[in-house]
Amino acid sequence: MTSRDRTRPAAGLWPRGCAAATAAVVAVAMASVSAQQPAAPGPPVPAVPGARPPAVAPAPTAIAARTFTAPVGLLFNTVRPDKVADFEKLIAAVRAKLKSSTDPAIQAQAKGLRFYKAAEPGPGNSVLYVFLVDPAVPGEDYGLGRVLSQGSTDAAALQETWKLYTSSVTGGGSLLNLTLVPEAPPEPVTEPAVGDKPAGAVGPASETAKPGQKPAPPTQKP
Repeated sequence: MTSRDRTRPAAGLWPRGCAAATAAVVAVAMASVSAQQPAAPGPPVPAVPGARPPAVAPAPTAIAARTFTAPVGLLFNTVRPDKVADFEKLIAAVRAKLKSSTDPAIQAQAKGLRFYKAAEPGPGNSVLYVFLVDPAVPGEDYGLGRVLSQGSTDAAALQETWKLYTSSVTGGGSLLNLTLVPEAPPEPVTEPAVGDKPAGAVGPASETAKPGQKPAPPTQKP
């Protein structure tokens, strides 16, 4: 046995403190990566014994539902500058699905969904994409994965398209619910009471005056 072998701990005999510190470092690193990038889509749900396979491909489940409670909404996505082309391929795929879908809910969403790219840089010098939803369909999920999965039967192709999203964004899906600020009501107009004379009105003269003459004062009865 060499001197190096004598100083190396046997397998499974590493000090507990060292093992705990290593595990802590790994956990912190994994948490940091998860915070910077969206989670990858999960595996398909195992088939129930005796049940028929699903008619459509499973939807990506990593992104939470994006629903609105107000008449107008905004969705924000920050994209890596070198992944702009991939993200816009994803938008093209979403647009194609919105146009071809026969689902009434998807068709209603398509009427008010517009995609914009900001000229100003986003956080961390990212590229900011803003999706305007006007009008918003209350309670409907505007998640891109949900839209892409509608009617899809090719799970592999769906996952490849979804990678365009997960590999492009630095953060995505944050939303705002917008409500129109109402205008101030007009001030009420006061109507004159019945019998009141308008301001500046002159009553009729007691007698008709000839041209150039002053009207005679009214005759007073005794």
